[in-house]
Amino acid sequence: MLIKKLLDGYEGKFADLDVAHITCNSKKAGKNSAFVCIDGATVDGHKFAGDAIQNGASVIICEKDLGISNQIIVDDTHRAFAKMCANFFGNPAKKLKLVGVTGTNGKTSVTYMLKSVLETAGYKVGVIGTIQNMIGDTVVDSHNTTPGPFELNEMFSKMVECGCQYAVMEVSSHALHQDRVYGLEFEAAIFTNLTRDHLDYHKTMDNYLLAKKKLFTMCKTAIINSSDQYAEQLLQGLTCRVVTYSDNDNSTFSAKGINYRPDGVSYELVGNNFINHISVNTGGKFTVFNSMAVAVTALELGIDIDDITKGIESLQGIKGRAEVVPTNRDFTVIIDYAHTPDGLKNILSTFKECPKNRLIVLFGCGGDRDKTKRPLMGDIAVRNADYVIVTSDNPRTEDPDMIIKDILEGTKGSFVPVKVIENRVEAIKYAVSIAQKDDIIVLAGKGHETYQILKTGTIHLDEREVVAEALRNK
Repeated sequence: MLIKKLLDGYEGKFADLDVAHITCNSKKAGKNSAFVCIDGATVDGHKFAGDAIQNGASVIICEKDLGISNQIIVDDTHRAFAKMCANFFGNPAKKLKLVGVTGTNGKTSVTYMLKSVLETAGYKVGVIGTIQNMIGDTVVDSHNTTPGPFELNEMFSKMVECGCQYAVMEVSSHALHQDRVYGLEFEAAIFTNLTRDHLDYHKTMDNYLLAKKKLFTMCKTAIINSSDQYAEQLLQGLTCRVVTYSDNDNSTFSAKGINYRPDGVSYELVGNNFINHISVNTGGKFTVFNSMAVAVTALELGIDIDDITKGIESLQGIKGRAEVVPTNRDFTVIIDYAHTPDGLKNILSTFKECPKNRLIVLFGCGGDRDKTKRPLMGDIAVRNADYVIVTSDNPRTEDPDMIIKDILEGTKGSFVPVKVIENRVEAIKYAVSIAQKDDIIVLAGKGHETYQILKTGTIHLDEREVVAEALRNK
């Protein structure tokens, strides 16, 4: 494609240069490719322009004069890259109805529930998110919650090819801050909540909120959880249509008569001259909010209420989200992705009120990430569980023992038993070995992940397999 078409009518030098590929990775640059210099969180792509040229790149898109003959200088390479990728694939997002979901917790659950609703209504749906990407019925591995612009538009293009009408996607704060979704227009955008996370990247909660807020400048309708403490700030200055939901009366839609069960929740969704019964096969207050977000969004998209209720009720569960592991024993094992203070509190609160003997939680914290949440999660664990096992999550380049030490700061002064087993496999086996009748064991942090990232590299670790082995030995 010609540079002038990739750069929306660019008429300068190289305007008629034909480009066969676009990349921001110099190692992927090749003959007749355009290399876009992205100044990222850890690496500045401008430093690798020479490498890209050596690998065959015919033009360099940059933000400053690099002193090379085949450069095009633009104001913002992040935005230029997003637009170039969209143009390269023929702007496939414009042929889809996009629904974006952002928030600290609940994004995956909301996207899968909404997919179920839209499919019940007869639509073909693509999904982009943390667990996996889906192009129609084809599953594609996910490496980021929200992919980079090239991969994103490539997936949109394949969704259009296979007849998808909707693309439902998780939109991370990193993606919004880095303009990975720049130029997209969403039919609806959902805000689930905002709690402490990613402060290693955003530094402050205000910055984190501002990143999330960008999504609501790109949508026709905003679906906002108005009971969240940051909702009021998020709502300020929005020019799109706004619809709110909560568990109180100060919102467009509210949940009444909530009935919590160990295996799910039900409630009445109430709006202006509207009431409908909703039942979900996952427990917890967070499920009420997630399903409300889905129901309200679907109503705004014009989906029939019968299809909405059927779509929500038919979803049996999501991998790594309050997932019950089959044990055929007299105790219960739950796997959940809870890796933030709020996420851990939510999952423990869900099962704290269920009939049980003991609530046992096993968790760790990720390395090279926000350290301030570690003691907070330790405190939440001892306040909400009867027995705590502190272990490793994805330590990455950090010393696992130092991460555990940070967590233990939050457990000081508690009378709840705290056991430290750094090796996560051994920790899970120990949890299963001590399980008694009617115990509930929550394995928190890994969720859908089937790997563990260590200083020495990534290893296979599927908690379901570890539980199965532990059960054989019990």
